[in-house]
Amino acid sequence: MEPGNRISPEYLEQQRQLHENPNYGVASTMFAPLVHEILWEYELGSVSDYGAGKQRLRDELEKMGGVPFESYPYDPAFPEYGEPKEAELVCCIDVLEHIEPECLDQILADLRDLTTKYGFFTIHTGPAVKVLPDGRNAHIIQKPSSWWLPKLCEHFEIDQLKKSPGGFWVLVKPREL
Repeated sequence: MEPGNRISPEYLEQQRQLHENPNYGVASTMFAPLVHEILWEYELGSVSDYGAGKQRLRDELEKMGGVPFESYPYDPAFPEYGEPKEAELVCCIDVLEHIEPECLDQILADLRDLTTKYGFFTIHTGPAVKVLPDGRNAHIIQKPSSWWLPKLCEHFEIDQLKKSPGGFWVLVKPREL
């Protein structure tokens, strides 16, 4: 898939500028213990971090006692990571609310195609503290779970759903096409 189908060039530049802030992209540290638990409980051998940012999820997982799995980062703001890779667990932590609305369906299809066993997605449903360089709120999609769940269910079966601070998280399995 061409990167242009995932993010517009203008918005990519906004994201690159926002990533210069050392405090941008810290949500994965909060969810790392849960991701670690999922990896061990389901005996998963690979994780793809979709929207990896500065790879804080990988760093936190390493601190928790080693990483007995393959780890693949993807983030369009960090082209050195390369294209997204298929994995047994695909994590998308505090990313979907940052997606341009016209790209969301493609991103969800992308996530489904990359997920071989489980997906772990967190979604914040309200405004972010941070703003984009153009003045918009960093959460450009601010919708309740009742808006998100039908979109997720087009591509995934919900295995677990839980409210989290400011939003919710899901553990999903890809739907058969």
